[in-house]
Amino acid sequence: MNMTIWWAALLGYVLGAIPFGLLLTRIGGAGDLRSIGSGNIGATNVLRTGRKGLAAATLLLDLLKGLAAVLIARALFPGNPELAAQAAAAGAFIGHLYPVWLRFDGGKGIATLAGIMFGLFWQGGLVYAVVWLGVLAILRISSLAGLLAAASAPIAALLFGREWLVPLLLAFLVLTLWKHRPNVIRLLQGQEPRVGKS
Repeated sequence: MNMTIWWAALLGYVLGAIPFGLLLTRIGGAGDLRSIGSGNIGATNVLRTGRKGLAAATLLLDLLKGLAAVLIARALFPGNPELAAQAAAAGAFIGHLYPVWLRFDGGKGIATLAGIMFGLFWQGGLVYAVVWLGVLAILRISSLAGLLAAASAPIAALLFGREWLVPLLLAFLVLTLWKHRPNVIRLLQGQEPRVGKS
């Protein structure tokens, strides 16, 4: 069981730590994403390059790596698939936030957590997506939409009878809040920018 946890977590970390935003902007000739806008490697910052296609691809790939980590771990460790899925989810999320090859300075995890949620239980993924995209469409504040989506994750676990996932999803929420510290301050000050505006 201990080996299952470690191997699944390592698998998740390797997948989660792939910096798709950074790779796509370099391949697309948009320069080093870390020197643009907020310096973050996620889809919202890719959008600041003016490359909507690259931003959409970053969002999709960041989501898919979270989903893949959970599904692959579940398939590779049939003896304890749910434990493996949770370990891989934790590895993928931490890998995205703290990738070793970027000196542990990664993204904020919103898209990757969406993929993780769909992998752990699709109903939670739907709740997450509705909250995320709904808030984004109405208020057009990317950080607030992501934070509220992350907050919906443990609630969805309770609503759909996945109580054992609540501690893991609460830990993800705490990490999400930590990575969004500057955004939270700007939100409280009413200075957080809206998507599409400078």
